[in-house]
Amino acid sequence: MKSVFTGPVYVVRDNIDTDQIISAKYLNLVPTIASEYERLGSFAMDGLPENLYPVRFVKPGALDSDYPIIVGGRNFGCGSSREHAPIALGSANCRVILAESFARIFFRNCVSTGELYPCELTRRLCDVLTTGDVVTVDLDAATVKVEKSGEVFQFKPLGDVRPVVDAGGLFNFARKNGMMPAAV
Repeated sequence: MKSVFTGPVYVVRDNIDTDQIISAKYLNLVPTIASEYERLGSFAMDGLPENLYPVRFVKPGALDSDYPIIVGGRNFGCGSSREHAPIALGSANCRVILAESFARIFFRNCVSTGELYPCELTRRLCDVLTTGDVVTVDLDAATVKVEKSGEVFQFKPLGDVRPVVDAGGLFNFARKNGMMPAAV
């Protein structure tokens, strides 16, 4: 499985809730239907106020984001327990979220769906980086390298979470490890 991700970051602040990640009006989309899964990505982060986030995570009319990495502050993913939030981000081609802290349910939903690597930072990077800065995230080394400065920051190792996300989520992990029968 891929362990290094390089790309521009999308920077948000504290308390980004699941309503901002995916508005409730799109919760009728069924992620197990391929066409609806794809559409979910086009609405990722659509609830962010435009006056605070004039650069949109997904450009109008696009299905995917130009930002494979999100950098957030404290309490990322707070609010409701909707699985659609990490699924929408994954559908938009986001792969890694670097945040100072996560709401527990959102963190678990990232892992159980296998959509995103939720990496908990040891330093507040949303004050250091701006949207569009290019970083390299190395999951094995638990580091974030800022390409323009060469500065390297640490995040907490993913530990037992990593193989579950690598497998594509909890069910795939369980099947792969003989914990449940293979899908038919």
